[in-house]
This record gives sequence, structure tokens and C-alpha cells, in this order.
Amino acid sequence: MDNYQGVVIRSTGNSCTVLSSDGLIVECRLKGNFRIKGIKSTNPIAVGDKVEYTFQQEKDFGLIHAIADRHNYIIRKATRLSALSHIIAANIDQAMVMVTLTRPRTSTGFIDRFLVTSEAYHIPAFIIFNKCDQYSDEELAKLDALIRLYSGLGYPCFRTSALLGQGIEDVRELLRGRVSLISGHSGVGKTALINTIEPGLLRKVGAISEYHLKGKHTTTFAEMLPLRDGGFVIDTPGIKEFGLVNFDKQEVPERFPEMRNLMHLCQFNNCTHVHEPGCAVKRALSRGEINPSRYSNYISILKDEYFDEAEWD
Repeated sequence: MDNYQGVVIRSTGNSCTVLSSDGLIVECRLKGNFRIKGIKSTNPIAVGDKVEYTFQQEKDFGLIHAIADRHNYIIRKATRLSALSHIIAANIDQAMVMVTLTRPRTSTGFIDRFLVTSEAYHIPAFIIFNKCDQYSDEELAKLDALIRLYSGLGYPCFRTSALLGQGIEDVRELLRGRVSLISGHSGVGKTALINTIEPGLLRKVGAISEYHLKGKHTTTFAEMLPLRDGGFVIDTPGIKEFGLVNFDKQEVPERFPEMRNLMHLCQFNNCTHVHEPGCAVKRALSRGEINPSRYSNYISILKDEYFDEAEWD
């Protein structure tokens, strides 16, 4: 029986859709139980995984028997209290977090957890601020402050409006020829933006619940979609929380660029940047050289807390 190779473009548990190396779409299932490098994950296979499979002619599906080593992945806690993790996507070139200031609101805690995860796996990260046509003057001032903060830290920021077409060409160029993951809360406009970049690629756009101003879930699983200009975009389910996994406390400050640049100046090699004397990070914070919200989010990550979305920072 011949072996075939392909990439997983949709995964719903133990079954998935594979785009074969010769361009065919094949429904596949996993052969046996897969455990990937000891990761306690709810999903043994993820979008972006490169696989080998045999085709079961009589059953009209493929049987995956090997998953190639991942060169990176984005991962989060499966649920708030779970010890398990969920791999969102693997083998990606860049990660984008889509943010809205309202309807629904994205906290900086969520943004920073996403950026920290991207930093840990050396995945270039970008921030897309969407629905820019809908903001009040006060919200636009907040938007300007956030863009100054994150662009100053080296994270390129984009202002977009799927409704008006604002910033679409910039994002289209960013996606060209790359495997890109786009993530964010439900309702921030991921699907609408992708449909604007490439009409018809995604047809299902959900409405916002007026009752609680949180997005209704429109994507129930991650999906990897080919773009006409080359590359793939991975649309993901809306994420309410972004719990970090597989981190130790010494590693966390290394994932904050503004802290990473100062750590060697601390008095103690194992400084946690919380209570130690001679801490260069705390000195920079007191001088206003480190943003207080970023430091607060750092402390919260150390404590493995979640952010109260009723508050802005």
C-alpha cells in the first residue's frame, strides 16, 4: 500500500482533512493513539501538521500513521482549570492577534499572553486592531496609545476595518506566501477580514450578541485555507482566555522584550523582578521606561492568574 504525504488543513479531534502534496483533499483518521513528545493535549493532531498516510480505497478515507516533528506551534490551556493543553496550530510562519477595543473588548492581558507564547516559540507576531471605523474619540486615543506601546516593543501593528476596507492591502501583503495564524476573541472580525481580503474564502460571518457584547462562536475548529496569492491563513475558534502552558517562572521575563534587554543588569542572576534589591527591571519601571500594564500582566502570568475582562487593565 502506497504512502502519501500532506498537511492537515482541518482537525476535529481524531479525524481531519489533509491537503496532499499533489493537491488532493483527503479525509483522514488517526491510526492508533499518538502522543507527541509528552504533551498532554486534547488534540493529538493539529492544523499545520505534516503527516504521512495510506489511503483505504474500500473505505474512502486515509489512515494517518506518522506525524512529522513540529518546528513550532501555538498552544494554550484547554480550559481554565484543566491540566491539559490544546494545540491551536503547528508549523506556522507568523502569528497575528486580532484586537478590538469594544464589542468585544480585548484586554492587554490577552494580547500579552499571546505575544509571550509567540516569543517562546520564536514566531513573529503582529497585532491587528480591527473595527477602527467604530471607535469614539476616547477609544481612538486608547488605540493610539496601544499602537505606540506595542510598535515601540517591536510588534508591527495594523489598523483595519473590514467594513470600509481600511488596511486590507497591508494585511494582504503580510499574508502573501506565508503560513499565518489569525487568532482573537470571537466577534473581533477575523472571518469578515479574511472574507474582505479574499472574497468567498469564508462565507460564515456571525453576529455579535447585543446582550453581553461578546462574540458568538462562528468558527468551531481551526482551519487552514489556501490563498490565491500564495500561502495559507489559519482561522481559529474565538478564544476567551489564553492560559500559558509549559513555562517556568525564569523563562517568562525573557519573553518580554523590554525586560529581556535589562535582565543582565540585575544584581542577582535569578532575579524574578518582583521583590529583589538591585533589580534593573524595577528601576526601569519606576522611571517610566516599562509600561505599568505590561509589568502588571507579567506579574499576573507569574501567578498564573486570568484577567477580569470587565476591567481595562
